[in-house]
Amino acid sequence: MEAELVPFEDRGADYLAAKMVSRPHTLEDTGLDHFFVADLLLKHLNLVSNQTLQELSRHVALPGAVLEPVINMLRQEAKVESRSENLSGKGLRYALTDRGRAAALDALSRDGYCGPAPVLLADYEALVRRQSVSKCVVTEEAIHRLFRDTVVEERLLAQLGPAVHSGRAMFIYGPAGSGKSYISRQLVQLLAGPVYVPYSILVGDTVISLFDPEFHHPVHGEELDPVHLTNGHDPRYVLCHRPEVITGGELTLDMLDLKFDEQRKQYQAPIQLKASNGMLLIDDLGRQRMSHMDLLNRWIVPMEDKRDFLNLRAGQHFAVPFDMLLIFSTNLNPLELADEAFLRRIGHKIGFKTLEPEPYLRLWQQVCQEMEIEDDPEVTRLMMTKLYPSQGNVLLPCHPRDLLGLVKDYCRYRGVPPRLTTESIRWAWNNYFVHMDNVG
Repeated sequence: MEAELVPFEDRGADYLAAKMVSRPHTLEDTGLDHFFVADLLLKHLNLVSNQTLQELSRHVALPGAVLEPVINMLRQEAKVESRSENLSGKGLRYALTDRGRAAALDALSRDGYCGPAPVLLADYEALVRRQSVSKCVVTEEAIHRLFRDTVVEERLLAQLGPAVHSGRAMFIYGPAGSGKSYISRQLVQLLAGPVYVPYSILVGDTVISLFDPEFHHPVHGEELDPVHLTNGHDPRYVLCHRPEVITGGELTLDMLDLKFDEQRKQYQAPIQLKASNGMLLIDDLGRQRMSHMDLLNRWIVPMEDKRDFLNLRAGQHFAVPFDMLLIFSTNLNPLELADEAFLRRIGHKIGFKTLEPEPYLRLWQQVCQEMEIEDDPEVTRLMMTKLYPSQGNVLLPCHPRDLLGLVKDYCRYRGVPPRLTTESIRWAWNNYFVHMDNVG
């Protein structure tokens, strides 16, 4: 599985490696049994034949010294044969025999997973506890630094900082356009340091894929040589930025359970497991296609016990860690969405409001600068004293960016430099807000 590498400046993160996920030296160190690794090797050789030990080691994410005894066993069982070195001289190549190919197909019929070796569920649970969001220290200085270029009320910062520091779930509510989603998405940056994410976990003899390039972004330089034993961490893990999983109206209950691909015979972890040690934002709560009460009831026990329960198709019921900064965000009335029992379990309820004129004007000027639109105090005064009163004087943080974006569109259409004028703001205003008196 190839992962996209993104730049990461925090070079001090490597200190975690040795203690968190030390490199295995023997098969016993991995916790995997001989037969499981043998099946995984057979599946890889069935996918790509004529692989050297180095290539197999890279694909299976286990050191060569761990794989060699297993390969020797497969050779003795006449399932794998060795072939001469290729022209590059990188060592013996290995390929399946007819007997090995039959064994590989049998293994694939039971479990189609053919990626890096998994880690044991117990090892993963211990790792998640060590990397828990509740262990992150969030200071007043840190949250002010994060939002230093954003217009946010001091009252909100004083609520958001302790909420993130606690690691408990939070319920964010307020009118649409009040900045809930934008502010919430920034909060993951307060969770310090990267985390290790395994490619997959092993539950019994079933592999569950966990690493997802959509949510797990490796830190820069996270490239390992799994062949050699001395350097780096266990290559079955990837050092990633803390995951940020955001879902909204598309969320359905089945996304919170294991997903089984019938054709590929593989399990995929649900989104809350992929968000472990990071942030899970349930945006637009109440607008999902399922009942919001079903969704909230699904989270009550995991939020309280810090563990969730999943089921395999064969009926096996098992617990997984439930550790993330869980944020519910809605522009509906929380008292109509959730009952008292649920709200009591939510650690922090934080209300977002409309802006007062002074912070609104600061935000307006800030967005003007960002969009390189020349401000005009007379036009701004017209907007604040004439246009907004006609609209009910509701000042929302989303308005400056939306209105000035329309002003820019208008100027581009007219072939003139982006500039705030009476004409352009009135045009933007009439296109942004719905005026029913203009209909019919």
